[in-house]
Amino acid sequence: MRIMNRELRLQDVTIIYFTALATLMVILVASYQAPPSGTPVQVQVLGLGPHPGASPRLPMPFRVPLDPRGELLLLWNVSYARQEVTMELRVAKLRHGLVLGMSDRGEVTNADLVLLWDSGNRSYFGDGWSDSFGRVSLDDQQDYELLEARQTTEGFSLTFRRPFSTCDPRDYLIQEGTVHIIYGFLEQPITSPKHLNLTQVIAGVQRILMLRPDTLPPMLPPDVQTLEVVAPNVVIPTQETTYWCFIHRLPENLPKNHIVMYESVITPGNEAIVHHIEVFECSPDIQDVPSYSGSCDNKMKPGKLNFCRHVLAAWAMGAEAFYYPPDAGLPMGGPGSSRFLRLEVHYHNPLLMSGKQDSSGIRLHYTPSLRRYDAGIMELGLVYTPVMAIPPRQQTFYLSGFCTSKCTQTALPPGGIYIFASQLHTHLAGRGVRTVLVKGSREVEVVQEDPHFSTHYQTIRVLRKMVNVLPGDVLITKCTFNTGDRTKPTVGGFGIMEEMCVNYVHYYPRTQLELCKSHVDEEFLQKYFSFIGRFHGVDSGCVCTDIGVPQQFSQLQWDEFSAEVLDSLYNTAPISMHCNQSTARLFPGQWDKQPIPVVTSVLQKPRYPCQGGRPPTS
Repeated sequence: MRIMNRELRLQDVTIIYFTALATLMVILVASYQAPPSGTPVQVQVLGLGPHPGASPRLPMPFRVPLDPRGELLLLWNVSYARQEVTMELRVAKLRHGLVLGMSDRGEVTNADLVLLWDSGNRSYFGDGWSDSFGRVSLDDQQDYELLEARQTTEGFSLTFRRPFSTCDPRDYLIQEGTVHIIYGFLEQPITSPKHLNLTQVIAGVQRILMLRPDTLPPMLPPDVQTLEVVAPNVVIPTQETTYWCFIHRLPENLPKNHIVMYESVITPGNEAIVHHIEVFECSPDIQDVPSYSGSCDNKMKPGKLNFCRHVLAAWAMGAEAFYYPPDAGLPMGGPGSSRFLRLEVHYHNPLLMSGKQDSSGIRLHYTPSLRRYDAGIMELGLVYTPVMAIPPRQQTFYLSGFCTSKCTQTALPPGGIYIFASQLHTHLAGRGVRTVLVKGSREVEVVQEDPHFSTHYQTIRVLRKMVNVLPGDVLITKCTFNTGDRTKPTVGGFGIMEEMCVNYVHYYPRTQLELCKSHVDEEFLQKYFSFIGRFHGVDSGCVCTDIGVPQQFSQLQWDEFSAEVLDSLYNTAPISMHCNQSTARLFPGQWDKQPIPVVTSVLQKPRYPCQGGRPPTS
């Protein structure tokens, strides 16, 4: 009996031993397959020279300098098939780490971060986020995948990738439109990112278009010629922001040509200072525009510069060369055109560097062999008028401009037009712009959308897919505004503290329709002023039109009710249509007191792979 008990005890011990061993193996395998959430990756830095075992490097077609000295460069590759972006950071001199982030408007709070740091003897890479105070934490869901870290002859390179959407609420959704990039350097070793506060780390903000078309540019014709419209060796002022204007004269009797491509010409060494460039054609009605080279804000500049508003070319930091479709070109020269172009260069010089000279501008590629179609530019959105206003202290307020079916039916050819690019525009209160195509009361296609729009980053954006607009179609341009820091209403107009809501769409074939915009009917706006006045007990017994609309808005007592009623007015009251020809005259017809286009079905947001959606096929 004792022997039997002894055997049982040995058997028990054996079972316990192997059970414990099996449990340990399960734990080890699980820990190998799935590291604990929020665990950073230890970085192995490759040295100079070839590395036979390393994965082949992806081409990085897009690049932008992040800092004013050009010591930090961001490069990236977009894969729509895999719905992911691969990024590379090149640093001239890496100290103890760096931070790269994306946030709604470039804030250091509530930002999605990728982190590289060293603890003194080891380097780590991880996915992080900042809270509403700028304090950093590692993300439980690590969505940035480290691909490579290596020393180069030019410094240090870090390559990583991330899906457009991760379904992680702390991660930034990468979508079409402006992306605000924040960056900073770590000057000291740290044991953990939880010791960081971005308010003490972030060095600056850069804006880019991260998602770009993935199509190859068309071939240029063999007889293409070039024309450079550049600044005349300007000494960049020692101030943070400068807008420099220069009048360029085209040759006399220049015959009609087609612009088929344009690109930036940036003075070497100034790549991080030249922020954006635009070229405007002056009005053909102005016979002579005086020579000028100076600040665009100079009150003594020639008044005729204000008649140079027709956009020919626009470039912003990080933008690629702009190509016209193979069948179209933008007319330059010939009858009905102007000899005068206005160049506008925005210099961003936050380090107040002095003595730097600049001859940056735009190189136009044009051909005398005219293509099948003239390209045109059409204005969509709201008319520049104070009748469209945003109440004060509004975190979010929407205004919409309409290009109605009546106007497109009147002005477009039977086959319609093809929109291939657009340039969105608001002033300082603008936060987002969306233009959508409506057919038969149903939204069918987004022409262009930027939910993180910034007036400080305006460039012509090529569409991934051309949009065909037919007679009878409707185009609605909706802008989002924020006046949370303003105590007075913001009216529409040309001033920087006034507002605009515009999309300059580039299309072909060119038509006589140059402007398709709207504003609320002024008679109904006067009824609004009268109603709000009576509600607040300040009714004068009349609808007072002896003072201007801006003054009427300013005299209102603004509260939540006044703002809600104005919003309701803009969404229901009849509109006045500006269906204008290139002569600035209306097309024949009745354009006042038109009904707002009805939309009964809106487009659904795309579903990403992490939500069970499929990548787009085109």
